[in-house]
Amino acid sequence: MKLTHAQEAMAAAIEDQWLAAAVQTGDADRAAAESGVRDSYLLAGLEAPDRIYWFGSPRAGAVAVALLSGRLSVPDLPPAAAPGGAEAAGDPGPDRVVGPDGGLLAEVVTELLRQGWVPGETAGPSLRRQVRTEPWAAARKAAVEAFGSDGWAQLSAAAGRRSWGLVMDLIAGRLRLRLGEDLAAAFPGDDGRSARMPVLDAIYGQHDGTWLSTFDAADRLCPEAGLMTGLAGLAAVARNAGWWWANEKVAVLTDRPSNLTRDNVGRLHRGEGAALEFPDGYGLWAWRGMPIPADLATELPTLTIDRIRSEGNAEIRRVMLEHYGYDRYLRDAGARKLSSDEAGTLWYLDLPGDEPLVMVEVVNSTPEPDGTSRIYWLRVPPRTRSAREGVAWTFGLTAEEYQPLIQT
Repeated sequence: MKLTHAQEAMAAAIEDQWLAAAVQTGDADRAAAESGVRDSYLLAGLEAPDRIYWFGSPRAGAVAVALLSGRLSVPDLPPAAAPGGAEAAGDPGPDRVVGPDGGLLAEVVTELLRQGWVPGETAGPSLRRQVRTEPWAAARKAAVEAFGSDGWAQLSAAAGRRSWGLVMDLIAGRLRLRLGEDLAAAFPGDDGRSARMPVLDAIYGQHDGTWLSTFDAADRLCPEAGLMTGLAGLAAVARNAGWWWANEKVAVLTDRPSNLTRDNVGRLHRGEGAALEFPDGYGLWAWRGMPIPADLATELPTLTIDRIRSEGNAEIRRVMLEHYGYDRYLRDAGARKLSSDEAGTLWYLDLPGDEPLVMVEVVNSTPEPDGTSRIYWLRVPPRTRSAREGVAWTFGLTAEEYQPLIQT
């Protein structure tokens, strides 16, 4: 089956809807999401979970699953938090739980208790394969039979290629990587590995819209195949919540981000504060797609030449340079002018522990409406020896091949 241009346009419009859901922020629709969870279990031939717990971020959700699965030990609970102990202690109960580390694990235990968890209650084994992987495989097999291999490939490109790159590559993938690092840092030794394990079992909720969009488009084009029937529960969760976990007795759901900030090409990016932030305060700081430490993000607005020079990590230093401004840094750090020609001026500055900073200063020959001429800065390879060579390199040409008729 070959899709017409109108069918491809329809598929792209459906992808736009799922992409909007994938990057949506704000409160989850908990009732709709929980209904989707139960449907997912039932569609997989399983009994619905006994309990559903909610957490404010995938980090807290992963820790909760690790604890409920027995991978992490429950901290000693004060009398007020133990079952039946709050009344005897004259205390309001689980709101005052403080674990031995006073940190993340204690916060998760407190939240579980607040939602009615009884210590000793376990989640059972992960059902990710039954709930997500097998329904996806069955739907894909039916889709290929309905559309043919070429038709399915064409539909996948029309309804999923953009969102996969924008969401799975630039957001979900970055979050998954950072989660592993942060959980390892929060729990030393074997506990770190235990806390990270649930990340592998996560179902991506709203981020699953990147592949659900293709099945949704296929279902609109070929409704008789019933391609979304087995995926209806997953789709309901994806429209209404963030990452989640399906276990035999318990499902753990998480809220959508409270804030998501990206640059003009879709990369996580924010100069001050977390680019991806969740209701419980967990966040991912990023500069043009590169995750950065939170303390660096707070430092960026007050950077100095000496601080940039002292940074030993070359990637972090590049983030600092971009925020500070290459042109400003060249000026303040005393860059050396190598040459000038009709293309512009070539500047050179040594960077300790990194390749030299070599840039071409180009003045736009077309004046702005106010009569001024805009200046552009182009970073070029360290071996560049003339401004003309540097500008030519940005076009993939040699200095000899670069022969502009009109400079703009």
